[in-house]
Amino acid sequence: MFDENIPTVPFISIIYREHAKYLNEKVKDEGLSFGLYPLLIKIYQTEGIIQEQLAQIFHLNESTITRNLKKLEEKGFITRIQDKRTKRVEVTEKGAKTAKKVMDYDEEWDEKIKDLIGINEYDNLKGTLRKISEELI
Repeated sequence: MFDENIPTVPFISIIYREHAKYLNEKVKDEGLSFGLYPLLIKIYQTEGIIQEQLAQIFHLNESTITRNLKKLEEKGFITRIQDKRTKRVEVTEKGAKTAKKVMDYDEEWDEKIKDLIGINEYDNLKGTLRKISEELI
């Protein structure tokens, strides 16, 4: 199906897009876009995280984080709390419910991958992708 000379990035892009379609279909009624999922999950996992930490974690500038947090806040998924000179971010009940759903669907996605390639190859793939990511940043 694919030419042997295709570099790695298109494959990563295909997997990314298919994962986005999968998650978007699963939570279409939540009113949350795929690009905001990781942010919501990190806030859910790290209650009271500050905006600057989110920018560092996701390797995005603070204005992008601020813009995305505003979207999450407008949809009722998070609240931002001014704390001296920083803003802490917390999930709402709605945000926690949605974050749990997305994490469950992410687990289902990973199970599909494990079924396709086996647990050992999955572990190797994940380790390799982590290593590449850490080296590139």
